Amino acid sequence: MNILIYSPFFYPSIGGLETIISTLAHEFTYTGHEVKLVSQTPATDLKDFPFEVIRQPSPQQLLKLTQWCDVYFQGCISLKGLWSLILIPRPLVVTHQTWYRRVDGSFGWRDYLKNFVTYLATNISVSHALAKAIPKPSIVIPNSYREDIFHEMPEISRTQELVFLGRLVSDKGANLLLEALARLRNLGITSKLTIIGSGPEEYKLHQQAKNLEILDQVNFAGIKVDHELAILLNYHQIMVIPSLWDEPFGIVALEGIACGCVVVGSEGGGLKDAIGLCGVTFPNGNIDCLTEILFDLLTHPDKLTTYKEQARSHLARHTSKAVAKAYLEVLERVI
Repeated sequence: MNILIYSPFFYPSIGGLETIISTLAHEFTYTGHEVKLVSQTPATDLKDFPFEVIRQPSPQQLLKLTQWCDVYFQGCISLKGLWSLILIPRPLVVTHQTWYRRVDGSFGWRDYLKNFVTYLATNISVSHALAKAIPKPSIVIPNSYREDIFHEMPEISRTQELVFLGRLVSDKGANLLLEALARLRNLGITSKLTIIGSGPEEYKLHQQAKNLEILDQVNFAGIKVDHELAILLNYHQIMVIPSLWDEPFGIVALEGIACGCVVVGSEGGGLKDAIGLCGVTFPNGNIDCLTEILFDLLTHPDKLTTYKEQARSHLARHTSKAVAKAYLEVLERVI
């Protein structure tokens, strides 16, 4: 099968979508399919891939590639990458990784067009919540995680209680976690919290911790990636993902679960799909509920074992090979 992948952003650009597309392209290639990837991201180094990467193609190149492929696969809908299908029709499959709407929930003209395109495509959504938000019926295939990096390390003692991993922006809700930590302190629980990540809210969060008189309990660890990140996660018992907005999915939850953490996260959107039975969810923005859940888990550590027992079966559905196999079944069916 000749698979043409159109991903506007790709390596050396680094993000969730770029990582998922790269993983799928590798797995498609490893299973014997011919893969070519089109991207608008220019190359800044000469990194090799087991598939051909065509960067910033000319219109003639894109037409030739479209004619070559058996199926045209997009990572999220890119309107600029669809015109060649008008001249050379091919089956269109799209993996939807985010919402097609504005931050405030409204719709712009591009959002309306992208939702219209779902009627012309075979749709794959990474969570049930995302599938419900798309007008055309959608197949749910969750995202994978990098199991070669994120796994339990028995030699590491799990001596730390709480960890937050994410960009330090208001939507991620780290401020809620700090407030919950202060409330726990008033209840006699002085747990330590590691905040991994950076962003425009970092100074504000530091000041909040100082004002709440919990600065001695909080470690702002900065950015950690790959094996260094996996090692740090293995020191912790509970990962907290207190997002204020509805996450489309939540690979960070899979990374935490794989490293032996129980996850406490917001229930809105697709994050609950990523957590599964490996943790607890609470209504977005509800500090009372978050505090209650953390108090319960920290004072009854035996409950952590119950959630951790679900990890193996849950993660088996999110390996790179399992997810790629599910995608290939869809691609083969449409052609």
